[in-house]
Amino acid sequence: MAAVSSHHPNKNPVALITGSARRIGAALARGLHRDGYRVVIHYRESGVDASALGAELNQQRPDSAAILQADLLDTARLPTLIADACACFGGLDVLINNASSFYPTPVGSISENDWADLMGSNLKAPLFLCQAAAPVLREHHGAIINMVDIHARRPLPDHPVYSAAKAGLAALTLALARDLAPEVRVNGIAPGPILWPETGADSAAKQQVLAETCLGRIGDPEDIVDCARYLLGASYVTGQIIAVDGGRGLGW
Repeated sequence: MAAVSSHHPNKNPVALITGSARRIGAALARGLHRDGYRVVIHYRESGVDASALGAELNQQRPDSAAILQADLLDTARLPTLIADACACFGGLDVLINNASSFYPTPVGSISENDWADLMGSNLKAPLFLCQAAAPVLREHHGAIINMVDIHARRPLPDHPVYSAAKAGLAALTLALARDLAPEVRVNGIAPGPILWPETGADSAAKQQVLAETCLGRIGDPEDIVDCARYLLGASYVTGQIIAVDGGRGLGW
């Protein structure tokens, strides 16, 4: 893969991936690390998993992974998270906004806390992280990838707040692609069914999802890694949101 350009040609580029201790985030950390990136693994509560992943990657290549803890709902803390990420390896070339809260909020039961949490993790935190990272990313001619969702375009039943937050993130992705150009490219990935939720997905629900997916199967985290790899190497692509959903967006 053609790595993101950097003003540090003798060093491997640096990527901060939020929520990267587990699941898709961890797959992104491993995938970029395989491609030669130095990775900063962010976590909120999964400290054991984050430490294990950092140790795994540093065993493969010494001094190539760092871990940082932060609650992304604490907006005042976000510039410090970016500064700490830059301090790990002396700069920042890529920001991937992957961290996300996800749970149903049926109409009639939605609370202010639901709104603050789902909007905070899926929209507010990415905005303020991008803002904080913009100066260093401009300097390094870097890239941002926002993890959107196919439900930004076709809302998931009983998930109005989550779906609205991801729709906001989709709009933010396009807005930032314009506002941070030409130095920084900003794109999004909209996953479909890649990993089943850890709670709430019974057999009938899974079968329904598969029936609505053109390729008839769930994806793999490596499918997301492949898309990220493409976007980070595609120097003339910005302002795009690529659905990696097995055609589920077509099948409803």
